Amino acid sequence: MRHVYRDRLVAGVALADRLTRYAGRSDTIVLGLVRGGVPMAAVVAARLRVPLDVLVVRKLGIPWAREVAFGALGPGGVQVLNDDIASRLEPDEIAEVTEREAVEQRRREQRYRADRTPLDLAGRTTILVDDGLATGATARAAVTVAYQLGAARVVLAAPVGSTDACAGLSRIVDELVCPLRPRDFGAVSRYYSDFHQVTDLEVASALAANG
Repeated sequence: MRHVYRDRLVAGVALADRLTRYAGRSDTIVLGLVRGGVPMAAVVAARLRVPLDVLVVRKLGIPWAREVAFGALGPGGVQVLNDDIASRLEPDEIAEVTEREAVEQRRREQRYRADRTPLDLAGRTTILVDDGLATGATARAAVTVAYQLGAARVVLAAPVGSTDACAGLSRIVDELVCPLRPRDFGAVSRYYSDFHQVTDLEVASALAANG
């Protein structure tokens, strides 16, 4: 499988081109899922001329293959489990991963949101942006948080996703934008030439550049 996107910025342009109907709308906000979704969310927000913010959601990866999520954590104690995968783990394995990732989730929430006003999505169209949808657990937690914060409409946008994840997520959002849905999915990284781990500095720079 050849790479489809050069990097997250190019993928962000591809998403923005499919979201032009939201351009310039005062009721719309773009949220990048920390950390991988933030660089492309910044591109989307800039091209649509709408505000950018971040949503801190932490994937719960299985111990021997952390890219495969059995669930995810979000702010406010939100926890989503993928039962098909979580059922293969022992309770103590789930507890250990959850405890570790909860610490990191709180750290990132403090790091990225300490100086920002609390998210207010009441009555707004919220575009959630991530760099890929493998199991969909992280995105599912993000969607849950967005609706809990009062979003009137939730649009989930990712450049690539597995057919199973897209099928499940399409049932819980108002709109799913995912242009590439290969049947033989593999890992998100397969579809990028450059899929480096996004740093705290990159997230901070993206937020600063978008005001």
